Amino acid sequence: MKKVDVILGLQWGDEGKGKVVDVLTPSYEVVARFQGGPNAGHTLEFEGKKYILRSIPSGIFQGGKTNIIGNGVVLDPVLFREEAETLAAAGYDLTQRLCISKKAHLILPTHRLLDAANEVAKGGAKIGTTGKGIGPTYTDKTSRNGLRVGDLLRPDFRERYAAAKSRHEAMLRGMGHSCDVGELEERWFEATEYLLRFRLIDSEYVINKALTEGRSVLAEGAQGTLLDVDFGSYPFVTSSNTVCAGVCTGLGVAPSRIGEVYGIFKAYCTRVGSGPFPTELFDETGARLRDLGHEYGAVTGRERRCGWLDLVALRYAVMINGVTQLIMMKSDVMNDFDTIRVATAYEVDGVRTDEFPYALDGEVKPLYEDFAGWKCDLRSVKRYEEFPAEFKRYVEFIERATGVPVRIVSVGPDRSETIVR
Repeated sequence: MKKVDVILGLQWGDEGKGKVVDVLTPSYEVVARFQGGPNAGHTLEFEGKKYILRSIPSGIFQGGKTNIIGNGVVLDPVLFREEAETLAAAGYDLTQRLCISKKAHLILPTHRLLDAANEVAKGGAKIGTTGKGIGPTYTDKTSRNGLRVGDLLRPDFRERYAAAKSRHEAMLRGMGHSCDVGELEERWFEATEYLLRFRLIDSEYVINKALTEGRSVLAEGAQGTLLDVDFGSYPFVTSSNTVCAGVCTGLGVAPSRIGEVYGIFKAYCTRVGSGPFPTELFDETGARLRDLGHEYGAVTGRERRCGWLDLVALRYAVMINGVTQLIMMKSDVMNDFDTIRVATAYEVDGVRTDEFPYALDGEVKPLYEDFAGWKCDLRSVKRYEEFPAEFKRYVEFIERATGVPVRIVSVGPDRSETIVR
């Protein structure tokens, strides 16, 4: 019997999961998103073109594959339609490639208003959300007030929608905010009709049947481990379980059916929005990483905060997820650095620790080990053996520190710029 292999981010998101899913997809027959919303922004580049996916699995570009939006995802029909129509215009017919779980929750127009109102209410403690309504949708889900994709098939869907909207309007008025969704609501209902063109499925049955039949399945996560609602830098986190365990609840598969766990990390660290970031660089080096790495949000365009690789956080993420193989991204960004630093431990309130602490709001000082830069263009390398000794020393240090092999090294944005060991 086949097992579900998993690919997920080990940092604060934006690790480059989309590219790796696209590279790995030829080995799989089914690719499924298991959590998150339309702020994911997975970027893929090949054949001189760039594509940004928000909700649609990154296996969509490979012909003959089944792509599934799982029950753990929250879906905005308007953004989904924009994304799907953009791909269709580029020559990718999604109606034969994409299925959507009936149990995935719908992001309503009023969820966006609630998202904005909640951020204003936090004042100086803003999370830094993308304002897409994702958090309020997950709130409705856990409070048992949500609307799901399958509800679109019910004859009383409009009444259910009206009840949800009325409840949200009361909440917004209580917070002193406007409730006008105007034109957005009209577009939303048009987009729900578009959504019905796709196969709406009981995804847990489809995926488990595929496994029983011996078909290979790849589960694709969004955001990153350090944004997990339980294990991330709370409260500066996303609203779902981004870790490997989220595959079980987000797709309806048993823990015993998890196979390989591919953990993706950058050769350095980035973060968007608010929240602690121990290795963040506020100097010219941080700005250089941002510019060379084109570290701007794929969906929002926000500048990403940049810093050195954090092995304390990386070891923690490897442990939580049970990572079996590591994939290092954006190695080429540091091609011309003389010295590259890696945080190997923290000093928290004056005490050294190798563990990721409960809270990062105290005095957290990263303790670094320095490495000589490789000073060459990694994008020209085609085999691991051709890498300079300095780069291989960096990779192999990470392997020893985490206890997990680095199986894939990305040396550029194109799918061809990928070294598999």
